[in-house]
Amino acid sequence: MAKAKLSVFMCSECGFESAKWMGQCPACHEWNTFTEQAPLPSSSGRGASSRRNVPEALEAVPINQVEFKEEVRMSTGLKELDRVLGGGIVSSSLVLLGGDPGIGKSTILLQVAGALSLEHKKVLYVSGEESKSQIKLRADRIGEFGESMKLFCHTDIHDVEEAILREKPDWVVIDSIQTMNVPELSSATGSVSQLREASVSFMRIAKSTGIAIFMIGHVTKEGTVAGPRILEHMVDTVLYFEGDRYASYRILRSVKNRFGSTNEIGVFEMDAKGLRQVENPSEFMLTGRKTDASGSCVICSVEGSRPILMEIQALVSPTSFGNPRRTAAGADYNRLNLLIAVLEKRSGMRLSDMDAYVNIAGGVRVAEPATDLGILLAIASSYGDFVIDKDTVCFGEVGLSGEVRAVSMAARRVREARNLGFNRVILPGGNMEKELEDEGIELCPVLDINEAIRIVRNAGNKRE
Repeated sequence: MAKAKLSVFMCSECGFESAKWMGQCPACHEWNTFTEQAPLPSSSGRGASSRRNVPEALEAVPINQVEFKEEVRMSTGLKELDRVLGGGIVSSSLVLLGGDPGIGKSTILLQVAGALSLEHKKVLYVSGEESKSQIKLRADRIGEFGESMKLFCHTDIHDVEEAILREKPDWVVIDSIQTMNVPELSSATGSVSQLREASVSFMRIAKSTGIAIFMIGHVTKEGTVAGPRILEHMVDTVLYFEGDRYASYRILRSVKNRFGSTNEIGVFEMDAKGLRQVENPSEFMLTGRKTDASGSCVICSVEGSRPILMEIQALVSPTSFGNPRRTAAGADYNRLNLLIAVLEKRSGMRLSDMDAYVNIAGGVRVAEPATDLGILLAIASSYGDFVIDKDTVCFGEVGLSGEVRAVSMAARRVREARNLGFNRVILPGGNMEKELEDEGIELCPVLDINEAIRIVRNAGNKRE
């Protein structure tokens, strides 16, 4: 008798398979990620003998002979989403949208579905989590929908494939990929093998039919899309929704895009009728700013190709415990500790017995080094209890020697500050270019942090 196939162990991060359980994955080096999975059914496949006679269509072609056709993009009806996608929806593309529960993944795709249906585009909304009546209730709250939008509430992957091929829509939404079930696999829905096979099926449909497919993906507690990392490698675009589900703001970020630039962001605000796009994020981020308090500084960060002004708040107070506390909300915690050490060593500020709290207002997470100077000035302002002039913007990377290094896109940052009514920019001396002198705004180039602190302190005293 033929021996029955034993189960395999698969890494939930990268999809690596092993015959036995291991504590650390040898492929991605993550710990405790192996889960037991049932073996995949054996497929007839195409053996070596079936590939001996290779058709001409399968032969390799020189790159100079390949004909290029510019992709025709389909607008989503939301300019912020079009920006993140690189200009709109590309036919035959496979897009993965991730985010925390309740942050607005289904809402924004339902809004796009409504906008496309009103333009007489055929839309198929596939849901494995909600019934048709639940989706209809949410759709009535969002707005109007055309007759060309259809709902299909099933989880069987074969039924979904048949519905897509039968309806032949222009755009398909899968809500969510974790609910799709491949009957041939004995593993539970949402497991590594189920996710991989379902994603391969949708990728095959998208590439063979030219239909654009958007898949909603659940996220883990670390904020990444649940399932193997191969899921993100297979799709063309990966989008993440960021922000607090209990707050009104939402940040849509592109971390992978084969049809446009990465790290583009779109800013949305949640209201009773769905997500409303914020066309001027800088003005939105600075709303409600208190201009006469110490520890507040305005910075200019570049997300993708868009400069955004935001407020950095710092609070320095004597510690009540033996070890001072360091808290960073929206900024990197290790970077904050590094910058505080630079202030202590290069500026003589005694922060070893002080608690330091840094917050980027608006709930945005910023990892760009150009925010270093703003964080340092906000901490120095709170420590020295002086107010930074409300019309001052700063940006620059700070090194361990206290020097202020040049950053990219300085002209765009200065222009954004001028457009919003600011009259002074503190920037690295290495960014002083001739074209910046004609921007109609006062430029204060600095070479180290002590020079920057002296400028903001003197400007604040003059204002008083």
